[in-house]
Amino acid sequence: MNIWQPEPGETLLARALVTFATGAATRVSGKRWFRDTERNDIQHELPGWPEGPVYAVRSTGDVAARKTVKGAVIALGVAVLAALSFGGANVTSGGDNNTYMKSGSDTPDDRNNEVLDFPVMWAAPGTIARNLPWQLDPARSPEKHYRTHAIVTDRRLVIVGFPYYKKNDKRIEDEVLWEIPLDKIRHVEPRRFKDGTDAEIVFSDGSWCRLRSPARRKFTRYLLPHELIPLDALTPGQRNAVDNFVAESDVPNAAPPVVSLHPCGHYRVEFVVPSQVHSFSGLIENPLIMDAQGSQVAKWEGLHPHDL
Repeated sequence: MNIWQPEPGETLLARALVTFATGAATRVSGKRWFRDTERNDIQHELPGWPEGPVYAVRSTGDVAARKTVKGAVIALGVAVLAALSFGGANVTSGGDNNTYMKSGSDTPDDRNNEVLDFPVMWAAPGTIARNLPWQLDPARSPEKHYRTHAIVTDRRLVIVGFPYYKKNDKRIEDEVLWEIPLDKIRHVEPRRFKDGTDAEIVFSDGSWCRLRSPARRKFTRYLLPHELIPLDALTPGQRNAVDNFVAESDVPNAAPPVVSLHPCGHYRVEFVVPSQVHSFSGLIENPLIMDAQGSQVAKWEGLHPHDL
């Protein structure tokens, strides 16, 4: 086991599985591009990158054909559901495991970059995004063999990678692939189109990337505007709530709790165990969301409005 650890005095905030995103609209489904600011494909220019697939957007005819097939499949599905309903069968939708998809939307946030084209890197020569590691690309580094995680601390964003052997295998042999100080990140925009699992990270030089994570909120939360609050700056009511939360959680080997103030005005309290990492989930979350008086509130109320 060689799990990445923060430096002395550095606070580990989050760790989650990430890759470059993948197009979902019919025209760009299953595809992604690496672009300069003139929309040229630059993947052959990226330093150290191995060869990868060269994609083309689907033509109008291809899209129409796919829609015809999709329409036929939907019609068949409706007929089957109707038959099952008539026969008294009990048909239910997906359960809580799919709740993260509720943050998605059928309306694109950016039609040019989500429907007509799907860049996951937008970078002029010499800009930050061009240095991102090729291992983030599922076409070059399939997730069934290799995993990439984003790690966020109070100082930096780090991308690590490790070989993936089989489901439930707990071996983690981290390799640092890339990192950047947080002050080099200008803006983070959660993208809700389709599954709602993407985020666009804009760097200080204007270049950007689009990443996908099944736990998008986990790592983008600390890249969005927030303020870390020292424990000794809490009110007596808040400190009492934090102490009770830590005592009730009873997590061995945990780091001291981290308290952050988010734009909604609520406080998020959580602690992590740096040595316990899951290849899919990253660091497990078990937060307390409290108001200014230290009273617990529903977890969803502590989210940034753009992250719903």
